[in-house]
Amino acid sequence: MPSDEIAPSAIAKVKVQKSDSSTVSSDSVVVEEPLEIRIKRGSTEEQLGITMRTPGNDLELAAGFLWGEGFLKDASELLSVIVCGDKTLSPRQRANVVIAHVGESSQESVRILERRFTITSACGVCGSTNISDLHKRGIAKVSPTTHDNQELAHMASLLEGRQRIFEKTGGLHAALLVNPKGEPIWVREDVGRHNAVDKVIGTALMDGAIPLHDWTLVVSGRIGYELIQKSICAGISAIIGVSAPTSLAIDLASEFGLTLLAFARNGVAKHYLPS
Repeated sequence: MPSDEIAPSAIAKVKVQKSDSSTVSSDSVVVEEPLEIRIKRGSTEEQLGITMRTPGNDLELAAGFLWGEGFLKDASELLSVIVCGDKTLSPRQRANVVIAHVGESSQESVRILERRFTITSACGVCGSTNISDLHKRGIAKVSPTTHDNQELAHMASLLEGRQRIFEKTGGLHAALLVNPKGEPIWVREDVGRHNAVDKVIGTALMDGAIPLHDWTLVVSGRIGYELIQKSICAGISAIIGVSAPTSLAIDLASEFGLTLLAFARNGVAKHYLPS
């Protein structure tokens, strides 16, 4: 593993020995490191939370998280996202802290900072816990997708060949944003599926592409509530996963008009709706 003086990378080299062999060889594993997200409004800086993530695209991860959790009502409220510059910390420590600067007029950030977030690499956050919370935030229904289910099902194949770190480690989730023309634009990877989605949505936010009307999100694993929430907040019209959805994810997607396809493999997928 890297020393404490080196900024973390996404891949680490380890030694491995198979159970039926005495030979020791090297292997690549995905790195999991803590990332502290801070939010700064004027001269006030506060810790928002800590997430376990795979290093890389950390600024986009923070931006996407702020957007999905309602800290920002408009993209202009996010002034900048930077890596911590505290010289009393080692390069490794600084790389694991990012600071999001928001405008002083951003009242939502003050309200939401009254609660703290639990963030892990496995399950996302316990911030918006139900559908009514999104309605209270004024989140509107998404624009209908212009693609039929067959077209959407085939979009899952766009992940092939684009999961660079997964191909070396086998230990990552991926999220891909596909534009209205059906073209793959941004793909991001992370040990946490929600982090991968935050990274790709944060990239779109920082590129000025939000709201993502008629865009499609492709994810490499299970579709839970938190992925639907983040998609809706970004204005995404359809989400496709290669694994199963949860009941609450299906309910939330239906409530906000988001097309949900799952078990997408070999150009075939299941379209889920509440009973």
